Amino acid sequence: MKIKKIHHVAIICSDYEKSKNFYVNILGCDIVQETYRAERKSYKLDLMVGGEYQLELFSFPESPNRLSYPEAKGLRHLAFEVEDINQAVKDLEKENIPVEPIRVDELTGKRFTFFCDPDDLPLEIYEK
Repeated sequence: MKIKKIHHVAIICSDYEKSKNFYVNILGCDIVQETYRAERKSYKLDLMVGGEYQLELFSFPESPNRLSYPEAKGLRHLAFEVEDINQAVKDLEKENIPVEPIRVDELTGKRFTFFCDPDDLPLEIYEK
């Protein structure tokens, strides 16, 4: 088997409307399809990032909280590429989203930083 690419990343949120607003209006993801599954009392929102990778945003009643700090085993964070990290940080801070100080990747020399989504899922922006 040889994997060709990442198809999608699935995220479970606690407040569907708040997370939908965050990923669509703040991060700029495009909506592909929105589905409400009455039998599960669950929304599924398919989002495109830069026309290439897809995020799936789910809401499920009474989902347990994710353990992050100290970091638990499993997915560490989700990283997004941006053209201008300074502008991206300004845009996030304008929305009152706390952003860590910008760092430089010692292996690539590229700049990056971290922030969180409405459910404290760690997200990274990495300058192209």
